[in-house]
This record gives sequence, structure tokens and C-alpha cells, in this order.
Amino acid sequence: MRTVELLLDEAAELAVREAWRRLADAGLPSLASHRSPTNSPHLTLAACPELTAPIRWELAEVAAVLPLPVRFTGVVRFERPTSVLAWALDLDSALAGWHRRVWEAVASDSRSGTLNPFHEPGRWSPHITLGRTRRAGAFADRRISELLPTPPLSARLTTLRSYDTQTGALEMLESRP
Repeated sequence: MRTVELLLDEAAELAVREAWRRLADAGLPSLASHRSPTNSPHLTLAACPELTAPIRWELAEVAAVLPLPVRFTGVVRFERPTSVLAWALDLDSALAGWHRRVWEAVASDSRSGTLNPFHEPGRWSPHITLGRTRRAGAFADRRISELLPTPPLSARLTTLRSYDTQTGALEMLESRP
């Protein structure tokens, strides 16, 4: 699979990495333990089997409007197959519209049933992951919020990239001139 992700501005990235560190220092699951050079705080927009030429063309158009300002809204927890602790982002009209364009780009040239339904507009919850584990309820303790720094009030999403989950390769997706 190929993800389509947005990277944060430098100040917001540092705040997320501080949250990762604090979770790890407390012995909790944290993305700080993921030592790959590809591990950067990011917002996942979609994932598709491959980035075909038509998808790339559309994504280059979408990337041309970066940077995109966003606001953090606080801590959120998900219990899917994994337990996830994250900082949520406000799904305002600009971010929702931007996400819809990315979704339409990847859906336009992907086989039916190959896209993650959690990324579908109307179901997508924009967030920056702080910790993840297969242990159910790992982040249910109310004191976890006290461990974390306050998320930035606002940030900018600056760079569009793709991660290949099979090869581990990263690719920056540039805008079209």
C-alpha cells in the first residue's frame, strides 16, 4: 500500500515529538520507540494500492495549495484493532475540502474495495498519532492527558508525501508548476 500523508511545520513536529518522549518516559506506548528515519509526525489522508500516473497528477494539483493551516482540538483515543492515542485536528471546511480532493484522487484510479474505509470522507477523523499498541484500553487512564504537553493551538501542514508500506520507501509528492 501507498499512504498519502501531510507533514507538520517544524514547531508542531517538535511538540509531537515531545509528546512521544513523555509517553515513552512514562513507560507507555509511543511512536518515539519507532526508530526508522521515515517516522515523522504526520496526518494520514488516504492509502491506495499504488500511486498511478492519474493519481499523481491529481495529487500534484492538490499539493499546490500547501501550506494548509490547521487547529489542534485536544486528545482523542481510538479502539480499532489497535489502541491509538492522538491529538485531534479540527475538521474545518478547508481541511475537509482538501481531504476530499485527496480521497477523490486516490479513488479515481484504485479498484473498488482497496481503500481503507476509515479514510473515506465523512468517516475520517484527522489526527496526529502519539502512541499505538495492540493492547486494548492501553490509553484509558485519565492521567495520560496530564503527561502530555499542551498541543499547539495551530499548525501548518506543509509537505505532501507517500510511504510505501512494503518497501519502506518515502516519496515527497511535489506540486505541479
